[in-house]
Amino acid sequence: MSSSVVAVEPRLESGSKTVPGPILLLGAPGSGKGTQSDQLVKFWNIPHISTGDLLRANVAKGTPLGKVAKDLMGRGQLVPDSLVDDMVAARLKEPDTANGYILDGFPRTLGQANWLDGRLASEGGGLPVIAVSIQVDYNQLLRRITGRRNCPVCATIYNVYMNPPKRDGFCDIEGAALVQRADDTEQVFKERMRAYVGLTAPVIEHYRALGRFAEVDGDRPISVIAAGIVAAVERLRG
Repeated sequence: MSSSVVAVEPRLESGSKTVPGPILLLGAPGSGKGTQSDQLVKFWNIPHISTGDLLRANVAKGTPLGKVAKDLMGRGQLVPDSLVDDMVAARLKEPDTANGYILDGFPRTLGQANWLDGRLASEGGGLPVIAVSIQVDYNQLLRRITGRRNCPVCATIYNVYMNPPKRDGFCDIEGAALVQRADDTEQVFKERMRAYVGLTAPVIEHYRALGRFAEVDGDRPISVIAAGIVAAVERLRG
């Protein structure tokens, strides 16, 4: 009589003694980066620092940096890296970043990566950045993005490929006709992917060369992906 061994998937468990430090979480559109950021924030009790959120907060609060950014955007100009760097520098001085933080959208260029590495090194005693990339097959990403449908009434999200409604094209809860966001098309997805790869490739190679880069399979259950990210951070911090 033969027996089979069932592999047990790793799960996210509490009690990690590793100080996470700064973690750059990378992921293509549709990879679940936002979901994983939420998981890691709860697990480590560290902040999620998004450059988009920082920019909006500075503008809303009318900080000196926010006023400069608002003026630039009002004239249709891009906010330069130097201004974003200054916003990040100010945010990293806040006490909730002492044990680490999840970086989202920064550093997005090699210049920003070099700036951040230099700043952290100049402080002395702090941990360097670790970069973790959530990897998902291109075709799977395409299905996740182009298959999304939203209920305009209750905001429930479906996917025609992976989580379809019971009645094709209509919300299970409200019965309303589902809609597809204008940017959830294959053409827009291709453009976003091209921009993502072009921007992040040099950053990934930078941290890979420093031995501070890991990839995690993003085509798994949410808790399993989170456990994989934690394991990667613990290995690289070891």
